[in-house]
Amino acid sequence: MPAYPDDRSAEITAALGALPTGTPVSEVARRLMDLFTGGDLEAGTRLPPERQLAATLGVGRSAVREALAALEILGIVDVRPGSGTYLRGTASELLPQTLRWGLLIGRKNTAELLELRSGLEIYVARLAAGRAAASDLRAISGSLERMRGGVGDLKAFARADLDFHNALAAAAGNDTLVDLLHVVRSLLQVYADRAVHDEDEARTAIDEHGAVFRAIDAGDEDAAASAMALHMATASQRLAAEAAH
Repeated sequence: MPAYPDDRSAEITAALGALPTGTPVSEVARRLMDLFTGGDLEAGTRLPPERQLAATLGVGRSAVREALAALEILGIVDVRPGSGTYLRGTASELLPQTLRWGLLIGRKNTAELLELRSGLEIYVARLAAGRAAASDLRAISGSLERMRGGVGDLKAFARADLDFHNALAAAAGNDTLVDLLHVVRSLLQVYADRAVHDEDEARTAIDEHGAVFRAIDAGDEDAAASAMALHMATASQRLAAEAAH
């Protein structure tokens, strides 16, 4: 376990300042990012607790939690349950990720992100059908089984759903494509985690994922792409509805 710098909560909160009422999660993340890349914080710096950040920024704890979750997915911070949230790199190390984040975080049109995600996921499914090894198929199948077992626990279901898509991406064997998809997913993650509201929607998603898996297992690239296109249509509809709330 690395040694973390001394607590700098007071310094961090003093540097942040309050945001206007009604500030969206993207702006909360941007404010945090500005601080992280300012060059004053060392890698491993422990951030103030969510409640302290929320009070300082003048936003709800849920907005801070969602912003930190998105930054964690991008590899900017490390959230350690029971310990705290830590900055993962120095300003120079974070710069490439900051640029990737900045390319998309300013976009307010969720529909464009959904279109981009759909196109990437469909292409991933096509590549996976042609490239998946036996180990990839086991990982995809295992995630699908966890989805089936998580129908009564939607948080567990959401984790298994993400694992399914990550397993597909690994099978596609294109790191650049995976990186781009990873960023797009992170920007939609705020909505994705709560897009499936009940067991009926979960079962529909399972059926759609099952069709994708069968096509990949058969090595049928066209069928895999078509099955993912169908899934993306229904998933995007749910995400768009969630984002509109």
